[in-house]
Order: sequence, then structure tokens, then C-alpha cells
Amino acid sequence: MSMSLDSHIEKVLWTQDQILDRVAQIASQITLDFKAAPDPPLLVGVANGAFLFLADLVKRVQFPLFVDLVRAQSYGSGTLSNGAPSISLDLKLDVKGKHVILVEDIVDTGCTLSCLIEHLEAKGVSSVSICAFLDKPTRRKVHIKLVGDGKFYKGFEVKIYSQTFYAHML
Repeated sequence: MSMSLDSHIEKVLWTQDQILDRVAQIASQITLDFKAAPDPPLLVGVANGAFLFLADLVKRVQFPLFVDLVRAQSYGSGTLSNGAPSISLDLKLDVKGKHVILVEDIVDTGCTLSCLIEHLEAKGVSSVSICAFLDKPTRRKVHIKLVGDGKFYKGFEVKIYSQTFYAHML
């Protein structure tokens, strides 16, 4: 018996066109925000979840940039964050004095991002921005403190109230 790849999907929240349009809007905003900067920002994908979003974003930003990956684990073998993330794959590029945009698939509790921001601050970055495909602000357990002139770019926001969730495009 064969099963369709998407047979488990109950409801499509955003079409592929809506997603690509939103990614293009975010890339345009990043281009606008950093076009006058003396050095382009470094886009750092939070592996592994963000790699497709990162690839789509990089294709649409209108200036040359550098890309790196970092991996932080806070889930262990389950699907619930243990709240104590650790860096399991560090950056290859030097970020001292650079503007860094952390590209994440889902911002949930904020614990992983806070850990990564502290890690980047210790490396001497000049600013840290966040670019998230999905943001779940109602699940936040920690305040996410951006660095320098950092911004929070959001693709879509998912609001979770008990067992019901509401999603909308920002």
C-alpha cells in the first residue's frame, strides 16, 4: 500500500506562492536595511531546520554576502525543548565586528536563539538580527535580546492558545 507524501497534512496554512512571496519581501527588507552598510551581513543558518529557508532567502538578497551554519541542540531525541541548548557545530567564519543575521526555521521558546546570541556576542559581533520563517511568540520562555542595531524579521506568526492555533502572515 503506498501513501501519499502529504496524506498526513490536515490543512495547508500557506501556499507555496504565499511562502515565496513572503521570503521575497523579507529579502527585500534585508537588502534595504543593509545596502548602505560598509560590509554586508553574514547570514548564519541554524542547522538543520533552516537550510531551505536560508537557501531561498540568499537567492533573493540583492548584494553579495557570506553564509555559514551553526547547530544548537535543545531537543535531544524528543520534540520538546529541554531549555538547555548547546552548540554542537560552530561557525567556520570569523564574526568579530560583523553584522550577523541568524536564520531560523521556527522560533519557539527562544532558548536556542538566546544561547546563540550570547555565543555570537562572546565572539565580538557588532549586531545580531533574527530572521525566522515561523515565530511562535505565545510559546516564548525567554526574552530574545537582539544585539546592536539588530532587527527581528518574521515570515509567519503562529499563535497558540491551548490546543488551538491561529496562523497569519505578518
